[in-house]
Amino acid sequence: MSTPTRPCRVSIVIKALNEERNVAAAIESCLAALRNIEGEVVLADSHSTDGTVREASRYPVRVVRLADPAQRSCGAGPQLGYQHALGEYIYILDGDMKLVPGFLEQALSFLAQHPEIAGVGGRVVELNQESLEYRERGERSLKLEAHRLPGQVDRLDGGGLYRRRAIEEAGWLSDRNLHSYEEFDLATRLRARGWKLWRLPFDAVTHYGHDAPPYQLLKRRWRSRYACGPGELVRASLGQPHFKLVVRGLRELRLYVAVVAWWLVLLSTPLWPLPIAQRAVSFALLAAAPLLAMAWRKRSWTRALYSVVSWNVNSAGLVRGLLAPRIAPSGRIASEVLHEPIEADEVDRKERNIAQ
Repeated sequence: MSTPTRPCRVSIVIKALNEERNVAAAIESCLAALRNIEGEVVLADSHSTDGTVREASRYPVRVVRLADPAQRSCGAGPQLGYQHALGEYIYILDGDMKLVPGFLEQALSFLAQHPEIAGVGGRVVELNQESLEYRERGERSLKLEAHRLPGQVDRLDGGGLYRRRAIEEAGWLSDRNLHSYEEFDLATRLRARGWKLWRLPFDAVTHYGHDAPPYQLLKRRWRSRYACGPGELVRASLGQPHFKLVVRGLRELRLYVAVVAWWLVLLSTPLWPLPIAQRAVSFALLAAAPLLAMAWRKRSWTRALYSVVSWNVNSAGLVRGLLAPRIAPSGRIASEVLHEPIEADEVDRKERNIAQ
């Protein structure tokens, strides 16, 4: 594979933040996947504080860095990479993922045969089965997340290969204001314009999620504003053609709204026209009801408590996201190019000069 500095067939954008331990494996998997395809790898770094950039710069890839770390978000990373990418097709990959050999060929072949398809994904193989968070997610995906099954889907969570032409019609790859749900946002903008998305019955990437304890992970998601994604997404879609698709497809939105309503009912109990003792009992029963219901459903107090705490964190994030200010997502993200690959013909010229 020669890494181009001019238009090519496929650009793989790796979004990364403090992925020093994983980025080499991610890059190597991408370079291997592009061995028989004219393409490039773009490492979009959200101003890592570890050795991510140093590790990535050892490879023939373009390394670009977010200029202002205060602008970090899940939406900023892919868009940063996209604005430096040159490919006709764009693949989005997390820095802790590895691309499975052969998937790009299958995806390109499928897109060539189906011009109405904007993007293609495959199976995301989750390797972390120890974390409570990922066990819960695995159970949900089997029951509720039809977009992880092969066939036409409403989103490509976990990355996918997209046509540049479709992205240009949608306006931008990912909304820099979003701290999560950036792939779903792209999907709804594409679908509102008549494009379709498809998941193939092949492994696309492997992923090993965070090893952090579940409550520490929730705390991290609040501090990083990941939990604000649903609210940010709803606000971004207000008055837009894809608003109905967002509300219809964001199934967890109903749960978070219900939790907010539950808070309001709890807060109203001191105003109920009942004796103080009855009001106190009512408050206690209402406060305990979700935990008791989940304990009965899951047959586990540990899992029930985690579910209820998670609901509350995400519901607070919904409110926070709805109130967050926005920056125009179509604007160019300030960045700097830290490393450029050397093309094969340039290497040949240098070798000839040395030989002379």
